[in-house]
Amino acid sequence: AAASAPPPASASDAVAVAAAAVSAGKFGAVSEDEVQRALSVLSQALGVSGGSGAPVYSPPGGGGSVEMTGMQKAIAKNMEATLGVPVFRVSKQIATDAFDAMYRKLKPEGVTVSALLAKAVAVTLAKHPLMNAAYGASGTIDYRADVNVAQAVALDGGLITPTLQNADATSLADLSASWKDLVARAKSGSLKPDEYQSGTFTISNLGMMAVDKFAAILPPGQGAILAVASAAPAIVAMPKALTGMGIEKRMTVTLTCDHRIISGADAALFLKDLQKVVEAPAGLAK
Repeated sequence: AAASAPPPASASDAVAVAAAAVSAGKFGAVSEDEVQRALSVLSQALGVSGGSGAPVYSPPGGGGSVEMTGMQKAIAKNMEATLGVPVFRVSKQIATDAFDAMYRKLKPEGVTVSALLAKAVAVTLAKHPLMNAAYGASGTIDYRADVNVAQAVALDGGLITPTLQNADATSLADLSASWKDLVARAKSGSLKPDEYQSGTFTISNLGMMAVDKFAAILPPGQGAILAVASAAPAIVAMPKALTGMGIEKRMTVTLTCDHRIISGADAALFLKDLQKVVEAPAGLAK
């Protein structure tokens, strides 16, 4: 048997290890050992324990109760507020090879995956204003003039949703610069309320955590939230290929919607158009 390679030294190296396994493995299969080694480094880089994806907490010795932080209490309150909302979920697989290639091309210019994903979602939202709307307490559908895409960011002991405002009309370069600034200030606790409470649509992205599929809880005051899982190689039918089969990377996205204002057909059409944008992303760079 071939000797095992040393564990990767960084999160980017971990991704490279997994990519190398895909290119070397039979039918693009990633070995369990490669995945576990990559997840170990990614977990350390993201500040989570044992690759489980759970935040690192320090429970009291011997058990007991710990007062929740203000952020944790706010999160709990928001989650409870959504229990009375009738929601439904729709999932779709989207190929990411073209999206990944575009990111590799634009990365030297400072473009981030988060900005690229937010832009793809934002331009799709602009075509589907109902997905960017919210249910009004007096029985109205409240349409928003702006497309403000919030994205969940894990913090020590909680999470926050920095918001890229007017994301559909902002360049990738500006979105990337704004996102880096927002995340840095989120970690330092210096975001202004408008910078994390103004989202009209939210993305919860666990793409770096080797998650096959998940659903997110609808935030208060929004009509929908998109959960983005990890992309992985899949064998698919390719009529033009010599064997009629081929390998492409696919991710599963799951949309959670407020059924009071959004129907299943609305959600399906939104995901169909999002798929078109992600699978042919050249227009995002304009």
